[in-house]
Amino acid sequence: MNTTAKASTGGNTLYGGVTSRRVTVRDLAAAKRRGERWPMLTAYDALTARVFDEAGIPVLLVGDSAANVVYGYDTTVPVTMDELVPLTAAVARSTQRALVVADLPFGSYQGSPQQALEAASRFMKEGRAQAVKLEGGHTVAHQVELLVSAGIPVMGHVGLTPQSVNTLGGYRVQGRGEAAADLLKDAKELERAGAFSLVLECVPSELAAEVTEQLSIPTIGIGAGPSTDAQVLVWQDMAGLSPKVAKFVKAYANLNETLREAASSFADDVVQGAFPEERHSYTA
Repeated sequence: MNTTAKASTGGNTLYGGVTSRRVTVRDLAAAKRRGERWPMLTAYDALTARVFDEAGIPVLLVGDSAANVVYGYDTTVPVTMDELVPLTAAVARSTQRALVVADLPFGSYQGSPQQALEAASRFMKEGRAQAVKLEGGHTVAHQVELLVSAGIPVMGHVGLTPQSVNTLGGYRVQGRGEAAADLLKDAKELERAGAFSLVLECVPSELAAEVTEQLSIPTIGIGAGPSTDAQVLVWQDMAGLSPKVAKFVKAYANLNETLREAASSFADDVVQGAFPEERHSYTA
């Protein structure tokens, strides 16, 4: 058991708790009933996924944000299933406890429920994910219904939906003013359709609190204030590796500077002939 993680949360049973098996959607529902908050991070490779798993993070999201932080795209729109499925498989293979959620990329589920089922099935079979996430409200309710009926747990996502950045007119706060009622309606529709949890991105804190109170499923905030049941960040943002971040990000380290210093030190040693030393070399 990760005793450090468990102690830091006062003995909660989700973060730093159950280690003999993977976290399940039932565990998340139980945490909601207990009023227990929990963390979620993104992960895209085996090494960092293993670190986060050992740290006790109960849910890891292989996000379509890989488009930005792994593949270098300007938005999440271009990333494909062929690019995300191998990342999902790497995360799943290298973890033992975390619930691994795969993001369905743009264009893989919007067309029809059947298209969504085919895409989600691939992430579950090839990527070994335990759940999938998709963006949108009432417009994807039928997709959620079919996936859930087929045995695929679905995490919803409303508010700022990055895959719709071109219609939203940029990365803007959603749900202000009269739009709040529509967002709440979408949230309830996704719950009715069978989603096991819901990401709320870039929405006013007051609205996020209302949605969290009215839903029986856990809410996961990212730029949605402190009242959601869980919080998620892109791990590179959380660790201070990303050069530019949104207002809602808190950096818990400065890996950008750490890696820059390490690379510079390595380069200096090579140029000066200080590396490799004898202890780094083999003899005949």
